Amino acid sequence: MSKTSYQQNAPILSDCEPAVRIGLVGCGRLAEAGYVPAFRQAAGVTLVGVADINQARCFDIAQQVPAYDGIQPMVLAGSVDALVIATPTRCHLADARHAAQKHLPTLLEKPPGVNFSEAQALLNLTPQPWIAFNRRFDPEIVHMKKGLPSEGNLCLRLELHYRRKSWNPFDMSDDALLDLGPHLIDLAQWLTNSSIRSVKGLLLEQGRAEFELELERGNAVIACSSNSPYREVAQVKLGNGQEVASFKRGGIVAGIIGKLRPTQENPLVNSLIGQLEAFGQAVRRKTGITSLGTVRDGLVVMSVIEAVRRSTKQGGVRCSVLESEKVD
Repeated sequence: MSKTSYQQNAPILSDCEPAVRIGLVGCGRLAEAGYVPAFRQAAGVTLVGVADINQARCFDIAQQVPAYDGIQPMVLAGSVDALVIATPTRCHLADARHAAQKHLPTLLEKPPGVNFSEAQALLNLTPQPWIAFNRRFDPEIVHMKKGLPSEGNLCLRLELHYRRKSWNPFDMSDDALLDLGPHLIDLAQWLTNSSIRSVKGLLLEQGRAEFELELERGNAVIACSSNSPYREVAQVKLGNGQEVASFKRGGIVAGIIGKLRPTQENPLVNSLIGQLEAFGQAVRRKTGITSLGTVRDGLVVMSVIEAVRRSTKQGGVRCSVLESEKVD
């Protein structure tokens, strides 16, 4: 990709406002298959720099975009208005702290930290980062949410599976619960507009996790794995068992088609486009209602993950969120 072609694909703002200049920290698979393609199509934002300790990765995924060997030299260059942090989970807190010290708005990839304590430390940052729960911006899931009843109990089944070996990440040690669980836990609350009361662990392995959530408006069964073919499922039923909405993507047939058409765009790009556009609007306007995830949303997710671990360790007993983990 040449510099000229990248600029030709950059969005033109109808309101004549300058595009928000964003730096991308972390050039792994998510950046390559998701963020960089999304930047080419998102309105109101432009990619002005990439950073990674592996400089070859920077040049591989974003040729002609200025490259840096870390977040500090990128920030010191002074060319960014905001940052997207897509580094390994163990680096999230340190990178978010550095961005806050420079007063830069930040979109921090999930999970917000390796545990609840790290996520809680994000509350002390000014400005606090946004948390990248990109499924909130998936067009099909947004459409499904709009069709759900605003009252009454709902029963959800949420699944997210992929084969990590086929994704071939450069630096990933998170188990399936920490890797994929945050998306589904956040969706359970976001789709139903209700909080989580308790958790029951059903299965917890390095590559698989299954658990139940008791919601203010019903319940959710969640399953995720990092050793299975790609598949996403969201099914919503009323208390009487009547299905009111469903969403499915992936599966064996889709996998075969994907192998036959390897250049096909990754389905996560559309959700990242919407998320980047919302982030750009939040940076420009500073305030206002947005679907972006907050630090407190991230804290809820991490408190549930730790409750799942406790429940499973105790043989699947139902666990409430500990007092020290409750998020007001």
